[in-house]
Amino acid sequence: MRSLNRLKWLHAFEASARHGSFTGAAQELGVTSAAVGQLVRSLEEWVGHPLLNRTRSGKERLTLVDEAREALQDISQGLDKLEVGLNKLRGRKARSVVVITASQVLVMNWLMERLNRFSAVHDNIDLRLNVTEKLMDVPHGEADIGIRCGQGDWPSVNKTWLMDEEAILVCSPRLNPPDKNADAVWLAAQKLIHDDTPHPGANFPSWSTVLADVNAPPASERGLHINSTSAVILSALSGQGVAIVRHALVKQLIETGQLVQLHPQYRWTLTWSYYLVTPQQSAMRNEVKLFHDWLVENAV
Repeated sequence: MRSLNRLKWLHAFEASARHGSFTGAAQELGVTSAAVGQLVRSLEEWVGHPLLNRTRSGKERLTLVDEAREALQDISQGLDKLEVGLNKLRGRKARSVVVITASQVLVMNWLMERLNRFSAVHDNIDLRLNVTEKLMDVPHGEADIGIRCGQGDWPSVNKTWLMDEEAILVCSPRLNPPDKNADAVWLAAQKLIHDDTPHPGANFPSWSTVLADVNAPPASERGLHINSTSAVILSALSGQGVAIVRHALVKQLIETGQLVQLHPQYRWTLTWSYYLVTPQQSAMRNEVKLFHDWLVENAV
């Protein structure tokens, strides 16, 4: 009798062995390191001996014991075959489906309009969105294709560059002075909206940096602090203050006049870019490749 619980054990073990750490496996699988470690320990208890050597060097590092090396190859191939089998269940006569994962703010302010354009041309392909802030498990089939913004250092995925990113200043047209003279003095007197969402390695500018660059007087750091980029944009739309935002996320709002870009001569280049990510170990289905290539061509 097969036990589905063992599939979870094998999945966690294979990812841990590939990354050499529970931390790396946890990031890929979208769970905690402790959860991955418990799944691997359950597998070790079932087989009756350790499968990974644990050593510590900053992060916990893992290496395969000799008995597990050959088995890991079979397990990896088995997981890949399971994915192939799942795709076959869709059947040749079924409608083509592409499952896409992206963050809420990217979907609302950049992706949705492009999905509508794609569907108008390719009405035989169903697009399904999995909107989430966490990194979905693209390598193991939770989505066919993902859109991520970062430094591009995600393991176990193929990545295709879409576009670079920069930070700009925006506010609501209602907040913009009647004479449109939103000079540096005016800027420093406004309520400043702080995006407290983590941007690790992005070189995202602080308000102190921005004000110094535009030759504005220093301002209070209090302002309005928000730990959600989508909420930052909503606050700017509602006239709550001035915000530093990623350009791609508000470009459409600027073009439609819902937001005003302030001091457009100033742009702060980020070290984050947008990428399409796809599974590393399996070829893209025709419909996924079609969507992938179309989005690359229509990214800007």
